[in-house]
Amino acid sequence: MAKIVMADDSIKFDGFTLSQRPLGGAETAFISLAEAFAKKGHDVTIFNQCDQRHESNGVKWYPLTDAYPEFADLYIANRGYQLLDRMPKAKRTIFWIHNPARYLLKWRYMSRLWRIRPAIVFSGKHHLNTYPKWAPCGERVIVPYGIENRFMTARVNNDIPKKRAIFTSNPLRSLDWLLNVWVEKIHPLSPEAELHVFAGPQTYGSVGGKKAQSMKLILDQAETLGDKGIVLRGPVPKDQLMNEMLEARVMPYRGDVGETFCLALGEAQAMGIPCVVQEVGCVAERVIDGETGFVANEDNEFAKRTAEILNNDALWLQQHETALLKQRNWGWEQAAEAFEEHFLSEVVC
Repeated sequence: MAKIVMADDSIKFDGFTLSQRPLGGAETAFISLAEAFAKKGHDVTIFNQCDQRHESNGVKWYPLTDAYPEFADLYIANRGYQLLDRMPKAKRTIFWIHNPARYLLKWRYMSRLWRIRPAIVFSGKHHLNTYPKWAPCGERVIVPYGIENRFMTARVNNDIPKKRAIFTSNPLRSLDWLLNVWVEKIHPLSPEAELHVFAGPQTYGSVGGKKAQSMKLILDQAETLGDKGIVLRGPVPKDQLMNEMLEARVMPYRGDVGETFCLALGEAQAMGIPCVVQEVGCVAERVIDGETGFVANEDNEFAKRTAEILNNDALWLQQHETALLKQRNWGWEQAAEAFEEHFLSEVVC
């Protein structure tokens, strides 16, 4: 059993948040990895912006201002540069990042990375390539996000769903582009179809609040397009989202240069939903082109492929079944095992 300490200094969340309200991908990943470690028998402690000490699913939570333990087998500093030197006596220190790595080239990051030389954990090949080879760190390790077990094991049948598409990501990640493509190119090819938008600033805590006005402009646009089949639903907790995904037929999603994994696509694929993406950021890594959806880089092709999945029952069924077969093989248990293999092999052997 290893002693693992994880720290995050971003938005406020705690051990119960994930079951109570929508939460962003990086926060979901942070909680999910901690709980996967605990499930494997490790002693896991989190320091973050929670209000008080508590325990949830085997993980001990402490406010960020509490005293850190003197030693840990593994210390994971999540995103914040000020966390990097909090545990100098940890056996291994990891810097886990969730955005394109070019922001690390600022002096406040570089100075600590030169001095501490932590391993940096990236979530995919695209993510790794955003950090220059000359830049300082220890190891560079790829560990993809896991998909929550409830999406991996959800009971999904092969009943042909209605012609319903879904959007479940940040509205600032090309939702305005998708609304235009839907109205101008997809809706004419499948006029009975609907696009249900599950998105809003509430998912992103105080960070979402700062960008709420920008999100509102896009969501206000969506609300005016009901005659084109667009239905604004707002963000919902994960359990409700799973039920909504059972009714979905396709997830059209362009991608975003600021995205390094895209849990929204990973969850959709695990639920057997074909996805249509463009090769923007990391999202082409989430879809098996031609098998569990399509990578369609030209807007007309994107619209055509989305409409094909909406209109062609046989195509939908084929890609639906393939997604269930091939996109349910990497959960947080597997991600935790990858962390163990890279950073805790001496402890767990």
